[in-house]
Amino acid sequence: MPFSNTHNKWKLNYSAEEEFPDLSQHNNHMAKALSLDIYKQLRDKETPSGFTLDDVIQTGVDNPGHPFIMTVGCVAGDEESYEVFKGLFDPVIQDRHNGYKPTDKHKTDLNNENLKGGDDLDPKYVVSSRVRTGRSVKGIALPPHCSRGERRLIEKLCIEALNSLTGELKGKYYPLSTMSDAEQTQLIDDHFLFDKPVSPLLIASGMARDWPDGRGIWHNDQKTFLVWVNEEDHLRVISMEKGGNMKEVFRRFCVGLKKIEEIFISRGRGFMWNEHLGYVLTCPSNLGTGLKGGVHVKIPNLCKYPKFDEMLTRLRLQKRGTGGEGARGKEGWGSERGREGWMGGRRDKNALTPPPTF
Repeated sequence: MPFSNTHNKWKLNYSAEEEFPDLSQHNNHMAKALSLDIYKQLRDKETPSGFTLDDVIQTGVDNPGHPFIMTVGCVAGDEESYEVFKGLFDPVIQDRHNGYKPTDKHKTDLNNENLKGGDDLDPKYVVSSRVRTGRSVKGIALPPHCSRGERRLIEKLCIEALNSLTGELKGKYYPLSTMSDAEQTQLIDDHFLFDKPVSPLLIASGMARDWPDGRGIWHNDQKTFLVWVNEEDHLRVISMEKGGNMKEVFRRFCVGLKKIEEIFISRGRGFMWNEHLGYVLTCPSNLGTGLKGGVHVKIPNLCKYPKFDEMLTRLRLQKRGTGGEGARGKEGWGSERGREGWMGGRRDKNALTPPPTF
């Protein structure tokens, strides 16, 4: 790892004041929450697998953030991280998820029949629709901290589970390490392939170690249901298709995700979950269902409007290029998606959100 915790006890030869990071120029949730007192309380603790407070915060220390864009600034290395370091994670989660308190309980509803509407988004503007989430396999360290053996075990478990899917979900797995040039070109053309992370946030967290060992992509024959293996999370499950039928995209997403979880459970490998956080993932921003929904839209005139970014902020939407995060879209094209826990500008009831107050 870029920041090994093997010398954590050696750090204790120095005072907390001497080891406390300089966060004076930082704009992320970790820097906002981490005080010297919290650092003193947690600096000598570690999870059963050896993840430490400095491992949790390193990505946020190395990446101060943008003056106008607040990043999260911390990651979990395993399921226990959220409990061992709750003194830091709880205020980060509460700040990031609009007041979600340590006593709140998460409710998950992935019954696609409860989704009303969404099957008639105007094809004149909507190019494609997609829904995605992440899942973590219980008992195995998360990508910032997992060993090569753990990562390869995740890949093995995913291949076995995904290859047992049938019907509309039947498909094939493509490991990044042995992918042919033709397969790579096709997956790039389909906008399916994820590449080695270049984001400093991901690199500093340790997620890019040993690339591309143990990573791969699986998709069904119709190329409407995908699973990324060992990217930012153990699994990234994605449902997508051309056009604006978000209801059908969500139906396939729920059906496929349920079948995958059932297969893992039947083999003694459930997903990380608890009644407070919901599904446990690497980044605190994705806790809950980890659900994100979005559409690629053509808005050649609106995107030139001077107050376009202000409109998106009010609607709690994010603007993305058609090539993904950090990419520029085609002229007049872009990706509009809800912020974590939001869909189409509406709050997703599955997100980590506080109960209503009256």
